Amino acid sequence: MKKHLYKAIAFCVMALAVTSCSSSDSSNGTPSDPNQDLINKLSGGSSRTWYWAAGETGHIGYGENSANNGINYYGNIDQAAPFEFANNPQTGCLYDNTLTFDLQNGQLRLTVNNSGSTLFNGGYVVSHGGTGTTDSCLPYTATGPKAVTLGDSDSYVTQSGVAGRTTGKALTIADGGFMGYFAGQSTYEILSLTNTRMTVRAVIGNDPSKAVYHTFTTTQPTPPASENFTNLVWSEEFNTPGAPDPTKWSYNTGAGGWGNNEQQYYTNSAENVVVADGKLVITAKKQTLNGSPYTSARLVSDGKFNFKYGRAVIRAKLPVGGGTWPAIWMLGQNYATAAWPSCGEIDIMEHVGNQQNRIFGTLHYPGHSGGNANGGSQVIPNVSSEFHEYSVIWNTDVIKIFADNTLIHSVANDPSLPFDHNFFFILNVAMGGNFGGNIDPNFTQSSMEIDYIRVYQ
Repeated sequence: MKKHLYKAIAFCVMALAVTSCSSSDSSNGTPSDPNQDLINKLSGGSSRTWYWAAGETGHIGYGENSANNGINYYGNIDQAAPFEFANNPQTGCLYDNTLTFDLQNGQLRLTVNNSGSTLFNGGYVVSHGGTGTTDSCLPYTATGPKAVTLGDSDSYVTQSGVAGRTTGKALTIADGGFMGYFAGQSTYEILSLTNTRMTVRAVIGNDPSKAVYHTFTTTQPTPPASENFTNLVWSEEFNTPGAPDPTKWSYNTGAGGWGNNEQQYYTNSAENVVVADGKLVITAKKQTLNGSPYTSARLVSDGKFNFKYGRAVIRAKLPVGGGTWPAIWMLGQNYATAAWPSCGEIDIMEHVGNQQNRIFGTLHYPGHSGGNANGGSQVIPNVSSEFHEYSVIWNTDVIKIFADNTLIHSVANDPSLPFDHNFFFILNVAMGGNFGGNIDPNFTQSSMEIDYIRVYQ
């Protein structure tokens, strides 16, 4: 995830009490505190619990903190898809958080129950005992309750004066408190607040050029049933030595660049594809065949196995060498009548030897294909020396691609995209091409090994 910001916010605060700078109006009995309506909505008048609005797009968002009125009031850089952080040990702790605002002797307080784990912004992971720069769940006990004070906001959003974008108020949590996602910030501008829904904005503590957005609700959201794929419906364990199982796999063979100026000739030879020692082995070799300088293999489950929605998990070890381009991906089974990219393509794993250890997860569809595809990447150590699990969670609402427990990319799914029909698997190792790049002249051969493929629904 990204880091985020915010400008200084001025408050009119009295110690251990939520107050304003206005005098009371005793003539008509109205509250003297102009923040009283906010206090009542936050606390429900006594105590109110809030949950992450995980079912909404943008329940966490990231955007620029600047004077640009056109973009500074929402997550213009990134918005989380519904339940994007679920089913991922690296980020899933976020949804275990609850926030309870209560009133105690006139003092507004906040208690965060995080079950002992907090999602830390990538810029703070190392300083709190983790590694890397990716948002991560780390052990952390959020103590409470903590006093909360309310005051006027002086953010860029407030300064813009555009109606409906902010309440113009902000809350500050005492003693370094925060609202469930640690970003080095204790002050949050309240953009909108009702009795059941709240959106706040805060500047990332170590990057004042960016802002983070949180949306909460008083009703705990429930993940779609299709998020919990646990029923194994198909698997390939590669336990029978020899050629791949013909009831599950066939071959794409030949040369022609495969649409990407690739250099290999695909064969069905055991030199290029074989099942041995409980693994499928696809080997790219420096070997001239029919005018192509390299040979390799490409297996497809086209017409033998396909599925719509589920969780696919593939355990694999990848080849090494400049120019190698292994891929584990899926193509719409309707490709014969809906020509690519209209049929849709889900790249669960791509790796190129010229960017060793960087794993790519990508979707191709009309308007987003080829070099303009919708994808992301993460560095995963030792992908060519160790086995890792590459997986996709795919349902009506979202497509999420993982390497082990690291989210590589997530895209909100909807009926306008071609991901509502059956897809089949493709396993291959290409050489060179538009994405594979220059081939190391010293390359002789290297293999992708796949231990298993499992599909759950």
